[in-house]
Amino acid sequence: MALLATTLLTVLAVLCSFFYILFYISSRKHGKEKGKALPGPRPLPIIGNLHMLGMLPHQSLYHLAKKHGPMMSIWLGSVPTVVVSSPQVAEMFLKTHDAIFASRPKVQVLQSISNSQRGIAFTEYGPYWRSVRKICNMQLFTTSKIESFAPTRKEVLMHFTESLKEAAKAKEVVNISKKLAEINGEMTLKMVLGPVKKYKEFNLNELIEELTKIAGVFNLADFVPFLGAFDLQGIKASTQTLGEKLDKALETIIKDHLQKKQDDFVGTLLTELNQTINPNGDIMDWNSIKAITLDMIVGGFDTSAATLEWALSELIRHPRVMLKLQQELKSIFGNKRIVEENDLPKLEYLDMVVRETLRLHPIAPLLIPRESMEDIVIDGYYIPKKSRVLVNIWAIGRDPNIWSNNVEEFSPERFIDSNIDLHGHNFALIPFGAGRRLCPGKKLGLITVKLILAQLVHCFDWELPGGMSSNELNMTENFGVSLPRKTSLCVKPIYRMYEYNV
Repeated sequence: MALLATTLLTVLAVLCSFFYILFYISSRKHGKEKGKALPGPRPLPIIGNLHMLGMLPHQSLYHLAKKHGPMMSIWLGSVPTVVVSSPQVAEMFLKTHDAIFASRPKVQVLQSISNSQRGIAFTEYGPYWRSVRKICNMQLFTTSKIESFAPTRKEVLMHFTESLKEAAKAKEVVNISKKLAEINGEMTLKMVLGPVKKYKEFNLNELIEELTKIAGVFNLADFVPFLGAFDLQGIKASTQTLGEKLDKALETIIKDHLQKKQDDFVGTLLTELNQTINPNGDIMDWNSIKAITLDMIVGGFDTSAATLEWALSELIRHPRVMLKLQQELKSIFGNKRIVEENDLPKLEYLDMVVRETLRLHPIAPLLIPRESMEDIVIDGYYIPKKSRVLVNIWAIGRDPNIWSNNVEEFSPERFIDSNIDLHGHNFALIPFGAGRRLCPGKKLGLITVKLILAQLVHCFDWELPGGMSSNELNMTENFGVSLPRKTSLCVKPIYRMYEYNV
C-alpha cells in the first residue's frame, strides 16, 4: 500500500508539473496579447517561487523587488501573484483600481474555521461584505462607542501599572512581551465581550493565540491544491479541531449575551440579529455575529501588543528619544500616575514615535492579501483575474526615495511638519491598509497603543537585564499574522514617579 501510494503521488506530481508548464506558457502568451507580462523571477514547476520566500517573506520580497521592480510578478504555487513595493504602485492598486482589487482570496485555514466567510476581514467583496462593514462602522467603531469603553481601558491600565510597580519594587526582570499581550488581550475581550468570565472558562486567549500562529503560516495547500489532500503541514487537522473549540466558545458566550443584554460590541451586534441588511436579502444571522465577533477579537488581540513591544524596544535602544518623550509626558501629566485618554491628542511627539514604529515595524508587513475580480491592464502590464496582490508595506517603509538614506534609523523627528499620517491617504505609510479594505478598527487600535505606551514611559524607566547594553538588544522579527519580535523583550522596570514626589 505504501509503495502504491508513493507511485500514485509521483505520477500525480509529474502530471501536475506538465500541466503547470502548459498553464504557465499559455498564461504568458495570453498576457502578452493583452499587455506586457510583469517582470519577476522565473518560477519552478509546481511550487512556483515559494522556495524564494524564506522565513521572513517580506524581507525576501523586498530584495527581489530591488532587482525586478516595485510591481513584480511571482507565482505562489499555481497562484499568479503581484508584489507591490512602492507607494506609487500601491496607490494604483488600493485607490485608482481599488474596486477591482477589493476582494480576498479563500484560504484553507479560514475555511476550516466555521463562519469565517461571514465576517469582515477575510470575506469576499460583495453586497454582504459592504453591508456588514457599514454596520460595524456605524455601530461598533463610532467615536461615541469607542469613548464609552474609556473607563474599561483605564481600569485595566491601572491594574497593569500596579503589577509593574510591584515588579519594580522587587527588582524583578519582567517579560514585557508577555505582559503586553496579556493587557491587550484583556482590553480587547472586555470591550468585545464585556465583563463575562466565559472566555476564561474556554481559555479563549490560548485559542486565539493558536489561531494567529496557524494563520501566519504559508500553507502549501493554498498554493498547490493537490497537496491539500495530504495535509503535509498538519494545518487542516489542527484548524478543524481549533474551529470546533472556537465555535463552542463563541456560541456559549453570545447566548449568554442574549440573556444579560450587555452594552459591549457583541451586545450591540445582537440588536441587528435576524435583520435584513441589504436589498439582496442578506440577513445578520447567528453565524454572522459569531464571525464578526471572532474577527474583532483576532484583529485586536496581538496586533497592538506587537506594535507596543517594538516601540518600547526602539525607545530602549534610543535613550534620546525616550527622554524627549518622557519630558513631553511630564509637561502634560506632571505627577499624575495614570495617563488620561482625553489628553492623548496633545502628545505630538508620542504620535511621531508611534508613526515611526509603524514605519519600521508594520503590524502586517504584507497587509492582508487582496484578489483581483477581473482581468486588468495596469501601466501596460496585464494582470489576470484571480491574481493575488501582496502590498509590501515593510519595503515601502524603507524606500529611500521617501524616507532618505537613513531608512533603518529610528527617528521620530522625520515626521515634523510631515503630511504623512496613518489614515490611508498617503501611501508612503499605510499600516492599516487603504481604500475599501482600510481596517475599521484603526482608531481604536491607535488609542490602545498610545495609551499603554504613554503609561509605560511616563511611570517607568526600563533597564536591560544582566548588564546588557542597548546595542545588544536582539531586534530579529518573527513573521506571522502580525510581526512580533522573535525573542521576548525582557526588561527591568524602574518606577520613576518617586522623582515627581520629591
